[in-house]
Amino acid sequence: MATAGLLAHGRGEAFDYLIGERTRDNARAAARAAVASMFLAEHPVISVNGNACSLVASELVELSQITGAPLEVNLFYYRKEREDAIVNALRESGADVILGTSNRPSATIPELSSNRRKVDPEGIGRADLVLVPLEDGDRTEALRRIGKRVVTIDLNPMSRTSVYSHITIVDNIVRALPLMIELAHELKNASRDELTSIVSNFDNIENLREAIATIKSHLTEQARTIDEATRVLSETGGS
Repeated sequence: MATAGLLAHGRGEAFDYLIGERTRDNARAAARAAVASMFLAEHPVISVNGNACSLVASELVELSQITGAPLEVNLFYYRKEREDAIVNALRESGADVILGTSNRPSATIPELSSNRRKVDPEGIGRADLVLVPLEDGDRTEALRRIGKRVVTIDLNPMSRTSVYSHITIVDNIVRALPLMIELAHELKNASRDELTSIVSNFDNIENLREAIATIKSHLTEQARTIDEATRVLSETGGS
């Protein structure tokens, strides 16, 4: 991970405490819709940055293999050694084809000036759906503007990434990816009608509202717990 990536991930991880450090029902529904969308897409792609690879490299590879969505390396802070470390981690986890590397052709996403504007023409360049875990809001917005369907995993339901994505899984990536793999095994033989029904019945705005309501409810719960602990200490003479 780059230093800035570590800081960004730490900010996101703080939200895990706010949702109670567990996968909530709305996140399960979003993960189900995300996997169904991947199976419905003609050219789904999984975007991989340093944080995602550091945390769930083997799971990314497994999800790619089940859904047929290729992996594409996409880095904000590009260095050849970072790219090599990510490629090696993915290959050690069983990946055969890895897109987005410096030895491949590249295209660009309009309206982006960072290194993340560069995409593989055989990957994100032609994708109709992109899974962008632990993503930045600028690129999420830009992907939508060029007609891509965007699925993300983000612990902060109020981030630009969460709001701009078509489907947001508000959960920790270390729980979300295994869940997506489980759901991919379950849905891989589902009919197109069944998959379409799952996606059409999903509302991302309502999903984000539920995530925020969960945070509010969990904080209220925690406040009651603190009040009760304080009362017990007071009654027992604790200091």
